[in-house]
Amino acid sequence: MRIRPRRLRQTPAVRRLVRQTRLHAAELVLPMFVHEGDEPRPIASMPGMVQHSLDSFRGALAEAAGARVGGVMLFGVPSRRDATGTGATDPDGILNRATEIAAAEVGDALVVQTDLCLDEFTDHGHCGVLDADGRIDNDATLVRYAEMALAQARAGSALLGLSGMMDGQVAHVRDALDAEGFTDVALLGYAAKYASAYYGPFREAVDSQLSGDRRTYQLDAGNRREGRREAELDAAEGADVVMVKPASSYLDVLADVARTSEVPVWAYQVSGEYAMVEAAAAQGWLDREAVIAESVLAIRRAGADAVLTYWATELAQRLTTEEL
Repeated sequence: MRIRPRRLRQTPAVRRLVRQTRLHAAELVLPMFVHEGDEPRPIASMPGMVQHSLDSFRGALAEAAGARVGGVMLFGVPSRRDATGTGATDPDGILNRATEIAAAEVGDALVVQTDLCLDEFTDHGHCGVLDADGRIDNDATLVRYAEMALAQARAGSALLGLSGMMDGQVAHVRDALDAEGFTDVALLGYAAKYASAYYGPFREAVDSQLSGDRRTYQLDAGNRREGRREAELDAAEGADVVMVKPASSYLDVLADVARTSEVPVWAYQVSGEYAMVEAAAAQGWLDREAVIAESVLAIRRAGADAVLTYWATELAQRLTTEEL
């Protein structure tokens, strides 16, 4: 028999040589939560993750930089909230303070990124400004996003993650940044962000005040084509990178976007994906380290150029000694 595919699976050396997809620390981005308290607070639904104090944040930043991850994505957890999320644009607000620290301490070693969305800062938990009827006011929200973008750029963020899913958000923020001279600040458009049940633990992580849902502005789980269309729109508006979120349950969308995108495509392995693996591993039902590596590898194989994952530092440290 002349054709025997198994010849290329016989030894670890051969398998390593012919592997099509590999993991690299530079392709991993670590999401981090920072709150205003003096001590880190464990996140019960995400074992091993915490809301950092500014002191513990510094240590985690140094660890991530030492592991040579590609970047960190920062989320602020304020102690006070209001209808328009004024804490998001306060230079002394928790997210902007954390950004200044990250830019100063590890900005030369990795890409400091910030979440640009109002949901952490509003008392209603939605990603934008509400009108008199309690609905999202798209255009009023764009004004706030532009103000947030300038605050984050001034604090030292190198890449802004526009995660709010407002129509026209990329173009509006790009124009605002360029007008103030921040032409080198990059934009990550959360283009294909689905209204997903997998975000549950994240709500605890940022102490979300949300009641109701976000289905009027996030994508419906049944719509595949819409993900690619949204990514194309964001790229046309000036996004430097586009995002698919969640990752594992939307690999078809990720593959579609990656196949046609002219800009880098990233994917976010979200809190629910993390929590499920950690919970099953705690019961001894699966090999935790093997599943973590395989899950991130699958996201890369589907077309992601980089992956936001809560295991970024851990994986990056393993990659210095192992082939994953």
